[in-house]
Amino acid sequence: MITRKRAFRGVLTLTVALGFAAAALPAGAVERTPTVERTPAAEAASARVTAPVPLPLPVPSNAVASDARLRALLHRLTAVDGAPGAFVETRDRRGSAVLTDGVADVERLTPLDPDSRFRIGSMTKTFTATAMLQLVGERRVHLDAPVERYLPGVVRGHGNDGRRITVRQLLQHTSGLPDFLDHFDPRDIVMDPLAHRDPLDLVNIALAHPPEFAPGAGWSYSNTGYLLVGMIIERVTGNTYGEEIERRVIEPLGLSETSVPGDDPTIPGPHPRGYVRPGDDAPLLDITAVNPSVGGAAGGMISSGSDVNRFLGALLGGELLHPAQLGEMMRTRPTGGSDGRRYGLGLESKPLPRGGRYWGHTGDFLGYETAAGATVDGRQATVMVNLGPGSSDAQSDDIQAAVETALSRGRSTAFAGQR
Repeated sequence: MITRKRAFRGVLTLTVALGFAAAALPAGAVERTPTVERTPAAEAASARVTAPVPLPLPVPSNAVASDARLRALLHRLTAVDGAPGAFVETRDRRGSAVLTDGVADVERLTPLDPDSRFRIGSMTKTFTATAMLQLVGERRVHLDAPVERYLPGVVRGHGNDGRRITVRQLLQHTSGLPDFLDHFDPRDIVMDPLAHRDPLDLVNIALAHPPEFAPGAGWSYSNTGYLLVGMIIERVTGNTYGEEIERRVIEPLGLSETSVPGDDPTIPGPHPRGYVRPGDDAPLLDITAVNPSVGGAAGGMISSGSDVNRFLGALLGGELLHPAQLGEMMRTRPTGGSDGRRYGLGLESKPLPRGGRYWGHTGDFLGYETAAGATVDGRQATVMVNLGPGSSDAQSDDIQAAVETALSRGRSTAFAGQR
């Protein structure tokens, strides 16, 4: 789920000023003013990697340079950008490796576990789109059919019309539907983080406003569209989107650290605490326990670095979709930015600094920010910090730079920490 970060930070600052945040913290949550001072315990946790192993081959000089930059980027995320902890897991055909910096818990100063689970936010969209495209391959859904065929009467009002919007346009953010997050008050989450949010209620928040543009006439990121995709999956199969993702993706790939939690506010297994920073000088708020239904099919999932990498590798390797459906997913259009980013169906691509492109998605959910990418030749990287939204856009830029640096390395086993 991509939040509108500046607006979100501003409203959270107001929330703290009004005295709501302390009452909203879940049981066991902490408040702590962040500091750049590196305590001995934090230094010990910083730049932690798993036990070193001997390298089977000499490491190319470009990989060594990339390692140094990757370590510097992780440290910048914690020491400059202000995240408590940062994590990267890389994977290729030789194996996988983990590098961390900072801490998982600002009170206990515990290091990040290399097997950490975390909320993946909008990376959920790639899982949701995969399940939908499997249904397309089974001829149970048609990409260019109107939304009205599957959800009659649902998309109506203020110029929004499901008879004119296709399933493809929902998946590619070309529907013109308003993003409900643009009209959702985040204080509602902070004041009641455990409350259930029904997807239709969230969709109706968006439908109370006019479309951004006529269907197909532009590109604008809309979480609303993916809530509707989840509803179509449920209407067509009789199962929730989560049950279909479990059956179609999680179980076949053996992703034991991945889950679709529904209303469960907990994160199973080892995980860092998730924090929000309400303002530049405000204390960190622990919001680890939050009902993920506000993200739903657009951003509600939990996973780990190894599972996300395995998923992206399997997806690009043709293990989950037939060639026709994978081709549709990878048929992209520009998003309008200057960074060369293009968006397919739940999957985006972006140029690598040294040439070529990679595929993946970003994710932003309360307490966590993530990004993951993969190349068609079998390299994957996932980066996570346990702060979301961050205090500035620099955090997002450095996360993206870490993914690109990791994917540009010669081998994933070039630094200590091979699994």
